[in-house]
Amino acid sequence: MTAAVAAQSLPAERHRLYEDVLALLTGTLLVSLGAVIYTKAVLLVGSTAGLALLTSYISGLGFGLVFFVINLPFYILGVIRMGWAFTLRTFLAVCMVSLLSRYVSGWVDFSTLNPVYATVIGSCLIGCGMLMLFRHRTGLGGINILAMFLQERTGLRAGYLQLGIDLALMAAAWFVLPVENLALSVLGITITNLIIAINHKPGRYTAFS
Repeated sequence: MTAAVAAQSLPAERHRLYEDVLALLTGTLLVSLGAVIYTKAVLLVGSTAGLALLTSYISGLGFGLVFFVINLPFYILGVIRMGWAFTLRTFLAVCMVSLLSRYVSGWVDFSTLNPVYATVIGSCLIGCGMLMLFRHRTGLGGINILAMFLQERTGLRAGYLQLGIDLALMAAAWFVLPVENLALSVLGITITNLIIAINHKPGRYTAFS
């Protein structure tokens, strides 16, 4: 019996509560640090936060209001299709990243930050944090909810779906960001989503929350 067949024959194991809590804390810490690095390097993030940021640039509305409104229909989808537990964990993750990002920016200071290194390490932190949250059935905003829902329903990998949406977002940001920052943002989003796509294949991780 091969290792792959042996792994598939094992019964799925439910995460314990403390495991979900630790994943929530660790994942949001990684994402918030990556987001702060992105902010210092003046890069555009992907997913719902990037969409809200771009919308606020164009409309002049505050980021917080736009981010809240954009997420509303996705939370409804989360409750209807993914359940209250998933939606609540996602809501908590979004709140924690928002809160931690404010504090991390005061805890960490960079006297020198190479833009290329900031792109690579920031996207790796965000990708690993999101992967940890995904494996504990926790999203990080509206597009994450949609991506996880479609992966569970259709088998379409969440990372590839998010990559397509984020690249469309980058195309729209062409008129907002300098070319250098836009190119690095595209690189960062690609790295983040490849981390998720390669490591979050359907059936590879069988434990559930």
